[in-house]
Amino acid sequence: MRDDGTFDDHHGLGGSADRSDDTHSTVRSTGSLEPAAPRRFPFGFLRTRFGDAANPLAPRPGRTKLAVATGAVCCLGLLGVSQVGADAVDGSAPATSEEVAQRAAADAASRGLTRETPAAPTPTPAASTPTPVASTANPDTTPATKKPKPKPKPKPKRIVPVAGLDQDQMDNAKAIVQAGRDMGVPRRGLIIAVATAMQESNLYNYASGVLPESQNYPHQAIGWDHDSVGLFQQRPSSGWGAVRDLMQPAYATRQFLTALVQIPGWQNMALTDAAQAVQVSAFPWAYAQHEWRATEVVDAILN
Repeated sequence: MRDDGTFDDHHGLGGSADRSDDTHSTVRSTGSLEPAAPRRFPFGFLRTRFGDAANPLAPRPGRTKLAVATGAVCCLGLLGVSQVGADAVDGSAPATSEEVAQRAAADAASRGLTRETPAAPTPTPAASTPTPVASTANPDTTPATKKPKPKPKPKPKRIVPVAGLDQDQMDNAKAIVQAGRDMGVPRRGLIIAVATAMQESNLYNYASGVLPESQNYPHQAIGWDHDSVGLFQQRPSSGWGAVRDLMQPAYATRQFLTALVQIPGWQNMALTDAAQAVQVSAFPWAYAQHEWRATEVVDAILN
């Protein structure tokens, strides 16, 4: 037991009894030198550790003053450390009031100046990329795939000569049959036309020695029977047509068949009579001798 009227409590939370009210705090020791007046209890008995435990909400002025003083000291210490650290970072002594005023004036002057906008960095020229040329083709008309190559036109079938004819004669007979088919003439009319050409020109395209003009066109022989020309020995002076037209086998055939189909009952006539009705020849019976050969030739062409 201490002489200040309190019991030493060795089992308390703090390990020792509380500071008595007449003990000076840190603030009082650094501030005023006058001792604080001791606190008197109203009932005249000593405040013990048991009294504090009975009333935990009772004010404890000694510890409150100590806590306030300790907090103040800690704040002052942190402020001093931060100031020393800032000076250490700058590497210079603490600034005086004059230096602080000069820095403030310099900062105000610099804020009053017009700030220059930094120039934009010059872009590094990139590798030149060729600009794609826009296609001028119309997408609606341009096919997505390549057009297929056109098929080659079939070559005209070369018919092997029959009935003792050569190739020129067979080609002329084929031209007669093709022209008659284009006109829609039946097979009988084609046979009559081929037999008539066999008699008139032996199936060769004749030019005329009397008409030198006729020799300017493709021909295979030259005759001297007046102005007769072509496969059917038709005379321009008789109204069969112009020389340049009669020298074409297809045109000469159309002229002959046009006249033939206008004869009434020509399909039921004998071949020689039908041919003579068109040609008005001096030898009307001569056409009949070519009927069988003409039939063989037409059948070979049609088949």
